[in-house]
Amino acid sequence: MRAAVLYEVGGEPVVGEVDLSPPGPGQVRVRLAATGVCHSDLSLARGQLAHNFPVVLGHEGAGRVVEVGPEVHGLSPGDHVVLNWAPPCRTCWYCRGGEPYLCENAGRAWSRPHGRLVEGGSDVYPGLGVGGFGEETVVEELACIKIPDDIPLSEAALLGCAVLTGVGAVRNAARVRPGQSVAVFGLGGVGLSAVQGARMAGAAQIIAVDPAPEKAELARRLGATEVLEPSPDIAKRIRALCSGRGVDHAIECVGRAETIRYAWSSTRRGGHTTVVGLGSSKDTLAFNALEITHFARTLQGCMYGSTDPATDIGFLLDRYRAGELDLQALVTREIGLDGVGEAFRRLAAGSGARSVVVFPEPS
Repeated sequence: MRAAVLYEVGGEPVVGEVDLSPPGPGQVRVRLAATGVCHSDLSLARGQLAHNFPVVLGHEGAGRVVEVGPEVHGLSPGDHVVLNWAPPCRTCWYCRGGEPYLCENAGRAWSRPHGRLVEGGSDVYPGLGVGGFGEETVVEELACIKIPDDIPLSEAALLGCAVLTGVGAVRNAARVRPGQSVAVFGLGGVGLSAVQGARMAGAAQIIAVDPAPEKAELARRLGATEVLEPSPDIAKRIRALCSGRGVDHAIECVGRAETIRYAWSSTRRGGHTTVVGLGSSKDTLAFNALEITHFARTLQGCMYGSTDPATDIGFLLDRYRAGELDLQALVTREIGLDGVGEAFRRLAAGSGARSVVVFPEPS
């Protein structure tokens, strides 16, 4: 099968051929229909997240099951699935405690090769266990969430990361209530999903912050009541929109210390700042000892929207069918495998929401 293969940190994805391994016990082979280009893929390409190389990146995908291995009981060829890049094991301490998004075994497939390069014969690894920038992939049955056949797979792919993470941050981590105020920092796929999540939660005021003016209209269409460009006084400007107090909830979807600090300072006393963006371990954040007690704010991280995809995807599909969740609006452009490198450059520049690799139907 064809795939966009990254050979080294900082390199350019190269489209080549990969021989996939057959599905083993508990595994399935999936024909991809679409895969979103996520900022985490860019972080892997830049070396901010460690991974084995060569690698087929792409972890936000959907497709059809084409083959099942031994000991697979819940899926059959032809089933439509959304791929989960962090499938919980259901047996570890976190899973048994109701926190499957923190599963200590979720990355068990990340370091296992799923095929070999046709040219050279070296092992190739699936990015975050998925390898969605390829026509097909082999994943664990637990990594597949079965969905109804009438859901467009090009839109369903976004459920695998951006929408689960953004809506989940609002719904599961921040727990926004009707009538509250929310500020969302960063309007990529995750941030725009958070805007929709805040609207669905009944937030009365949704302030979106992003440096790209072209995203303002889309953010308003998805639920933002105000859209601001960032500036050194952004926290002051947001507080001024909220009777001088600040927002009840700030959702940070960028993953930079500077933006986290702005989100924190935009939050009212007693409010909540939720950090969704995945940043660098070298980017540090400082607080003084007085402000922690004085402001009585809560600063929390949020991994994968604090979701359990096995149940949360069903919730999102219900909202989609009801017309409350717009998936197509998040797709800025559809591309082929040879467009992944350019999509990374647009992502780094903060351009657009989501580029989605769309695979043609097999002939």
